[in-house]
Amino acid sequence: YRRLQAKETRLSEFNRTERKAMLGSYTKVLFVRDPFHRLIATFLQGMGISPSFSSFVQEVLDSRKVHEAWEPLVSLCQPCLVQYDYVVMFGFLRQELGHLLRRAGLPAGSLLLELTDSQVQWTYRWLAEQMFSELSAQQKQQLSHFYRWDLAAFPFPSSFLSD
Repeated sequence: YRRLQAKETRLSEFNRTERKAMLGSYTKVLFVRDPFHRLIATFLQGMGISPSFSSFVQEVLDSRKVHEAWEPLVSLCQPCLVQYDYVVMFGFLRQELGHLLRRAGLPAGSLLLELTDSQVQWTYRWLAEQMFSELSAQQKQQLSHFYRWDLAAFPFPSSFLSD
């Protein structure tokens, strides 16, 4: 594809025929994560200047400029436009990546030993409980609204934002 030679060509820059041909030639994998867990990770990585999680969330909600770190996945990954071959949920990486690697004919053993999904899930569940309790009822409602399309598109049954 002629524009692939250029740096950072966005999918939207291709016409419909080019996009269909190009996407048809790849195995498309989408990694998804509970949007509330993404916010927690962003806060812990210091991507906001806020001293508390609650003030960071307010910063996100008040911001007119959406940052890639907390932008809804539906906006970032266009799951209605791109038909992904696989959707891998954070928390099931060991199981899902093993399947993907085997399908691709690659050895999966050594990489997968390092992934401990149950420990990660437990830690994020605990963190989410603690940080969700810091938020006001209005912030909780606004976050649920902000991520409504992610919550509708992907199964996050235990998300605090699903209520």
